[in-house]
Amino acid sequence: MDKRFNLIDEPWLPVADKGRVSLRQVFADADCRALGGNPVEKIALMKLLLAIAQAAATPDDETVWRALGAQGLAEKCLAYLDQWHDRFDLYGDIPFLQMPAMAAAEIKSFGTVLPHVATGNTTVLNGGQVERVLSDADRAVLLVCQMGFALGGKKTDNKVVLTPGYQGKANEKGKPSTGKPGPAVAHMGLLHNLLQGESVQQSLWLNLLTREQVEQSQRFPAGIGVAPWQQMPAGEDDAVARDLKNSLMGRLLPLCRFCLLAEEGLHYSEGIAHPNYKEGMWDPTVAVNQSGKENKALWVNPEKRPWRELTALLGFLAQRQATGFECLQLAAGVERACASVTSFAIWSGGLRVSSNAGEQYASGTDDFVESVIWVHGEALNQLWFDQLQAEMTALDELAKGLYGRVMGYFNAQLVDGGDLAAQAGQLFWQLCERDFQRLLDHCEQGEAHLEARRQLRRRFAGYVQQAYDRYCPKDTARQLDAWARCRPNHGKYLQQEA
Repeated sequence: MDKRFNLIDEPWLPVADKGRVSLRQVFADADCRALGGNPVEKIALMKLLLAIAQAAATPDDETVWRALGAQGLAEKCLAYLDQWHDRFDLYGDIPFLQMPAMAAAEIKSFGTVLPHVATGNTTVLNGGQVERVLSDADRAVLLVCQMGFALGGKKTDNKVVLTPGYQGKANEKGKPSTGKPGPAVAHMGLLHNLLQGESVQQSLWLNLLTREQVEQSQRFPAGIGVAPWQQMPAGEDDAVARDLKNSLMGRLLPLCRFCLLAEEGLHYSEGIAHPNYKEGMWDPTVAVNQSGKENKALWVNPEKRPWRELTALLGFLAQRQATGFECLQLAAGVERACASVTSFAIWSGGLRVSSNAGEQYASGTDDFVESVIWVHGEALNQLWFDQLQAEMTALDELAKGLYGRVMGYFNAQLVDGGDLAAQAGQLFWQLCERDFQRLLDHCEQGEAHLEARRQLRRRFAGYVQQAYDRYCPKDTARQLDAWARCRPNHGKYLQQEA
């Protein structure tokens, strides 16, 4: 296409309270508070900004990182963008993160690759699912998301193979295979975690990995790597592609899809096939437990909001805990954030997906999820973590007790209450979510915090009763009898030392 849209100069990045901004503005304006968009767009765009930051100013160690600061990082990124200005054009001879050779692939409509848009014979349930014309800014966001969050399925035109002799896009019969899910999604939708500061610039600085941290992680044999806009691969398995598979840069921008924007849609084929978490490679934002026979990852679960996974994500704070889930981004950043800023947030989010016959899609209860949990750096220590674990364990016991009580209520009436008991538990956790930030703030030691936790326990106990009453009516004499006999008893929970 004979047009220009340079991402450094044109507004396209969604930013909270500001609308669309350019790459130059996000690094020049310290008032850009946080990225906007849905959770997948937020993590994909943050990874792009981190890739720019790592390419522009990867510090050697913590001392250099601390001296750099958020402002110093932003200045280096601006200088870097000026140096590589021509490589950030969405169109032209060297289109950003695109493969001109993909012109041979079929053109798909943009809605085809958007999980929330209904295409083909899919039923349209609301206006948000209707495919619409995308602006250049929307196309840029879509393109960045496809690099790691592409869904698996038959939408990729895998007849086009750029590396001679490459068999990764063919099945056992030699025919084009189904496209593999992006490494940031995997089978069901991986949960991603980042540190969030008071501005986008501070968030980038807090999440910036040092060369020392990358080497100590022993996860990226090729180290930081080279940004793909500086050197794009010529095919699925050439030397550049193999370096991306083994570098940090290749996990920030995996290029799992080879794309080429057209006026009417997207030329679309499978790109670099990255190893997954079971093979020992995963994004630094993903939490994986390596203590068992097989690696296990934390998945997005719309029925279990990310804030409920906080004790698993921060397990490294427990000195007695030798094994558990490990997230490189949090393990490398939380302690230094505690020493560098007054407060920061742990952002977690992603998209849950389903699979059927190799096709991935969002359906039924699948949804985007995200949580933002603010913590005070000076409070994060072993005692704080132990208290948080105790409170979360107690809440889990409340939820299990509620489930049993609702089941008992319906069993007394010879009715199957399994679904309603599960719904009661979900309502309980939804009610608890509104007070979770306050609970975090009062997991510190001291009489004032102890009294605040006691008040919160009375509130959480009230939520159990509220959920029980919602799903266990007492309109008839038989219902009233079952309601009274199965009513939750919170005496032990309230008498425990909070």
